[in-house]
Amino acid sequence: MRFPLLSARRLGLPRRAVSQILLTQLAIAAGVAVLATGLFLAPLSAQLDDQAMRRALAIAQSAAADPALAAGLLTADPPAAGPAAAADGPVQSSAERIRRATGAEYVVVMDLNGIRRSHPSPDLIGLPVSTDPRDALAGREVMEIDEGTLGRSARGKVPLLAADGEIVGAVSVGIAYDSVRDRLLGAIPGLLAYAGGALAAGALAACLLSRRIQRQTRDLAFSDIAGLLAEREAMLHSIREGVIALDPGGRIRLVNDEAARLLGLAPDSAVAGRPLDDVLGAGRTTDVLAGRVAGRDLLTVRGRRVLVANRMPTRDGGAVATLRDRTELEHLSRELDSTRGLIDALRAQDHEHANRLHTVLGLLELGLHEEAAEFVTEVVGVHRSTAEQVTERVHDPLLAALLVGKTTVAAERGVPLRLADSTLLPDRLVDPGGLVTIVGNLVDNALDAAAGSAAPLVEVDLHAEGRTAVLRVRDSGPGVPAARREEIFTEGWSTKQPSGHRERGLGLALVRRLAQRQGGSAWAGEAADGGAEFSVVLPEALR
Repeated sequence: MRFPLLSARRLGLPRRAVSQILLTQLAIAAGVAVLATGLFLAPLSAQLDDQAMRRALAIAQSAAADPALAAGLLTADPPAAGPAAAADGPVQSSAERIRRATGAEYVVVMDLNGIRRSHPSPDLIGLPVSTDPRDALAGREVMEIDEGTLGRSARGKVPLLAADGEIVGAVSVGIAYDSVRDRLLGAIPGLLAYAGGALAAGALAACLLSRRIQRQTRDLAFSDIAGLLAEREAMLHSIREGVIALDPGGRIRLVNDEAARLLGLAPDSAVAGRPLDDVLGAGRTTDVLAGRVAGRDLLTVRGRRVLVANRMPTRDGGAVATLRDRTELEHLSRELDSTRGLIDALRAQDHEHANRLHTVLGLLELGLHEEAAEFVTEVVGVHRSTAEQVTERVHDPLLAALLVGKTTVAAERGVPLRLADSTLLPDRLVDPGGLVTIVGNLVDNALDAAAGSAAPLVEVDLHAEGRTAVLRVRDSGPGVPAARREEIFTEGWSTKQPSGHRERGLGLALVRRLAQRQGGSAWAGEAADGGAEFSVVLPEALR
């Protein structure tokens, strides 16, 4: 909830962030200094009281330890003799000597009846003490702060023992409470000086910190910073380009909505603060985003998506990576390549068709009608047999159309494309589009590899084993070295030069990724005649 009436402008506070931070820090420093001073003074008063009571008790213990004081109490005149006699007695003399030597306010010696035998005021000798003496006369030591005839004082009371250990009275010593209060008041100026010094140091640190913040925030107001953050959030989550930010430790700072979609992350998944490797798992996408693969416009495959990634390091050692979806563009590029190949094949067929028409025309002009009919039948039969052969063995219309088209293109390139005798695939595919992509990529690569061989040939074996689809594509090309049969499935790896409209090195990566997505696998091996053989197994591919 916001309170417009309490805004910085209406309260007369500065609008700049650095000024508000400085005032806040100064207020906090002053408050802490006052609080620390109060927290120090509170226990100091109790500590001074305790010290005064312990000092009084120590004086009383020292006085009671003097055997002459107990002996004097036993031999002194009784209180009935009058204060004048008691004032000159040994008990009064010893007590006054101790009082003057220790600086105590009073040293009172009492008998078992609680009658004073000594007192700084001789007129009070022979009278009962003003406070309860029973604890001390019972043999217990007492520390307290109490009000007496001489005012408030810190007191210590101890029993007075005779030579045989019998209690014959008690000694009570008092320390004037005014002296304790004077010590407390005397400590306040020094304490305030320390607090002032701490406040000054805090103010200096606040000023230095504010200058640093001023440079980092570029002297912006809080409203400006809040506006920038709001604009940043709106921009990151509205752009149609994935953005992922990493900290120096490789942990995710931020993932916008588009990046979560492209990387296949759940919209509500808590990925902030987690390591990138834990979130995405091992693979080329993780290596590219983590900076383990260098370069610009790096291609990677995530699921069924083809992504283009760029990574920019930040000053603090982290990085910001951007992702663009090139899946549709890649599909269009492949369709364009297929279309260009088909156009080239049609162009060649056009020339061949013209030659055949000229041949038919010549046969007709020569009157060789039977020969012309046989020639036309033979030409049409070749194309029809090819289409019939494919459709008889591959019942899915999409795959059949793809193989017929690839056969025509292969024929124009001088590379025979044939189906293996074991080829038989029913029309029960769960994902025909995925298998079309796999077959198309493998056949295109096989045609490229076999085109330069002495006896070019590409063979496709596509059959079902229960609900599992098995695909093998063999070519007569140079084959794939055993050491590189895993590397060729990596995004960006290719032996071909990139074309003008797209990058190379994605076909085999897509084949393996699509196979793995359906729970299958794809690998490369060696064909019987020395070329390459690519195998794909797709469990549960048929209904």
